[in-house]
Amino acid sequence: MAKYSVLYNKIQKDIEDGRLKPGEQLPSEKELMDEYDLSRDTVRKSLSLLVTNNYIRKIKGKGSFVLEMNKFDFPVAGLISFKEMAAKTGMTSYSTEVIRLQIQKSATFPTKALDAQEIHSIWEVIRVRTINGRRVILDKDYFYQDVVPELTEEISSNSIYEYLEQNLGLKIGFAQKEIVMEKATAEDRLLLDLYDYDMVAVVNTLVYLVNGKLFQFTQSRHCPDKFKFIDVARRNTP
Repeated sequence: MAKYSVLYNKIQKDIEDGRLKPGEQLPSEKELMDEYDLSRDTVRKSLSLLVTNNYIRKIKGKGSFVLEMNKFDFPVAGLISFKEMAAKTGMTSYSTEVIRLQIQKSATFPTKALDAQEIHSIWEVIRVRTINGRRVILDKDYFYQDVVPELTEEISSNSIYEYLEQNLGLKIGFAQKEIVMEKATAEDRLLLDLYDYDMVAVVNTLVYLVNGKLFQFTQSRHCPDKFKFIDVARRNTP
């Protein structure tokens, strides 16, 4: 077995078995050279392969850090709440913290996706989603108050969609989504555990009832290493 493979396999197994935790810093190149009696070039080759296979991230001037291995699938085409996603993926350690819940009088949705925006009273709901002890999603939701007359912190920390459908009898129909990468804001850095990432994956969504009435705009801001977005594509044949 090549020398670089020995070090690569050892670190890979320690990460996969949980002995090295996400965010944990690896020993320096010099320390790895001494511990495994390897040349600097061999150590660098091992670390480069770990970077290529998404086990670690190298930060210039700081060192090498273990990446989060588990990613959660978010369907692009579907409409699913965080609570439903957690149940679907078998999550056992997750929570929602309500950061802000308030009414904005005479406001519009904070999005340029609409050609014409009507003035409404709007619920603003800011929530942070934590999975396995890490704050990974910042959800910023806005609802027309004439459609959603009342929201509480209890409802917001549980499932707003569950409340809308089961208590208010609303029928949620469809949504328009866009997915972009954005520079992390001061708010992102304050409320999310971004580690050393300076970008977030952002999903902007306009949500409509089955009768075509727009009632919600939501922006979900995700730690970029934690999530993948999936869809099913079908080829249309003549």
